Amino acid sequence: MGVFAQLHPFGDWGLLALRLAVGIIFLVHGLQKLPMWKMSPSAQMSERMLFIVRFLSITESLGAVAVMTGFLTQLASAGLAIIMVGAIWLKALVMKESFTNAKEHKAGWEFALILLAASLGLFFLGAGNFALDRVLFGI
Repeated sequence: MGVFAQLHPFGDWGLLALRLAVGIIFLVHGLQKLPMWKMSPSAQMSERMLFIVRFLSITESLGAVAVMTGFLTQLASAGLAIIMVGAIWLKALVMKESFTNAKEHKAGWEFALILLAASLGLFFLGAGNFALDRVLFGI
């Protein structure tokens, strides 16, 4: 156990890696939704669903940048966690997708679950030392 105890001083590096990974994933997914701003409601995409996707394009992208830079990390990660609760609810309960959906060779809701866990980890642990939160607010 002594080897692992020696790694504790590097916890801030771990938080930085987690922030960057979570932020990159949410940024990519948020930016992928930006073309929805050009769409009009249709049979495939109701006005309500289009509003939600447009809202997510902004919140995922801004939340991602905040998490990556360590700015208001706990607030941003709480928002991202709420988005993932919604994604899990949609996939598991509404769309009735299985956890892994391996039979159809598609992702189930396991990816949303790990993003929820990572976002909650950042919410509870904070950004660490390598963050704007530390510089601006001392947290």
